[in-house]
Amino acid sequence: MHNLIKNKRIIGYILCIYFALGLGSHLVLASSNSAPVVSVSAIQLAPLAQLEIKHVVNHPAPIAFKHGDISWLPQLAAQAGWPEKTWNRLGQIILRESGGCPNRIGSSIVDKNCNIIGYTKATNKSDSGLLQINGVNWDPKRSGTQLLCAEYKICTQEQLLDAVTNLKAGYILYQKAGWDPWDPCAWGPAYAARCKASN
Repeated sequence: MHNLIKNKRIIGYILCIYFALGLGSHLVLASSNSAPVVSVSAIQLAPLAQLEIKHVVNHPAPIAFKHGDISWLPQLAAQAGWPEKTWNRLGQIILRESGGCPNRIGSSIVDKNCNIIGYTKATNKSDSGLLQINGVNWDPKRSGTQLLCAEYKICTQEQLLDAVTNLKAGYILYQKAGWDPWDPCAWGPAYAARCKASN
């Protein structure tokens, strides 16, 4: 009798852990009165509780973005779908375009922690995020047929200030046009000076 009370107490503790983790709905220890009670020992439940606790504790820490630091690139580029063979060039473009700051918009000046501390006199404020994706690709006010907005529902600058969304949007553009969206030499004669400067 003493062992039965002890086992019930242990199972009770384990169930408390499960309910605290929001997992209680996954356990069925007994059915209705007309069916037999299912016996589950503490020894059977304990390893599952440990696995779930370990899973909760091991969530990756949020990325602290720093100007000039793209050590996070393999993780986020893979999440956004970029093939590994593109990561080197992708990293170069990110450093050139935004310095690795996902919150950066055109003409903004950032500090070492990617905080916006001012603006230049440039007029390219629709350029957005890590890859400085231009409004011609997302802003429906331009003509209403922008690729990212029309086909992928990325229609605001705020969406593109999320690092992974920006990289996904960039990958869509890359699939359509290779590196041309970030290459002034592909933009025509009006950008000849920028083409020369980028080489």
